[in-house]
Amino acid sequence: MSSAAPTGDGTTLAAIGTPARGRDFPLYAGDPRRLTGVQWAVLLGAWLVAAACDLLVGVPGPPWLSIVVRGVLFAGLPLLALAWALGGLRAAWGTLFRRVRGRDVGLMVGFAVLNVVVTFLVGVLVSSLFEATPNPTGAALADLGTGDRIAYFLSMVPQLVGEEVFTVVPFLAVLTLATVAWRLGRRASVTVAVAVAAVLFALIHLPTYDWNLPQCLLIIGVARVVLFVPYLLTKNLAVSAGAHIINDWTLFGLGLLGAAAVG
Repeated sequence: MSSAAPTGDGTTLAAIGTPARGRDFPLYAGDPRRLTGVQWAVLLGAWLVAAACDLLVGVPGPPWLSIVVRGVLFAGLPLLALAWALGGLRAAWGTLFRRVRGRDVGLMVGFAVLNVVVTFLVGVLVSSLFEATPNPTGAALADLGTGDRIAYFLSMVPQLVGEEVFTVVPFLAVLTLATVAWRLGRRASVTVAVAVAAVLFALIHLPTYDWNLPQCLLIIGVARVVLFVPYLLTKNLAVSAGAHIINDWTLFGLGLLGAAAVG
């Protein structure tokens, strides 16, 4: 991925490498502090355990209940590790999440819409080249009643926040490694970190898509980059999480409407 790759609004990943309005990415340059090797090991260990929980944990009851439990673990375990490293949960939360402002809401909606279009176009391309596997969530939603569907959509919120935390932890780790150990320039470091985070995000979706590697790398990986750009622009994980939630609600909602129309 080139450091001049377009983001959809004329901005490039290279330009995103420059701090906006005085705010910079946390941790890699010592804000609020630079983590030690041991602290990074604990954080990445918690990140791995959280990923395993997302893939393996299930609880009895309606489908949405397992999603809520997995989502809380997915987001919560790395946050707890970061809280340990930074001296408190408030410090950890404030490092990743900031107050949402009016412009941020516009970015959420704009990048969600952009990603719906990008996902459709890339999906058409992938389907013409490879056999694509549908997301089982669509079928699960179709089999639920109205109340359980609402609960299912709401359960996506902690899950998708967890996916943002899953993305930002390796992004910040690679950004730190690239700038401190590899001595790459800032813009190159951001580009490498985005690429690594997107590939990892694609790979964790392999079980969902029946281990279809090309589909995950091309569709999920590209979507990850698009939906992560709001964070790159604002340094506020709440904005990329909001875009992700709007995107998934829109895609699955459209799928339900399409199924109802066919039925």
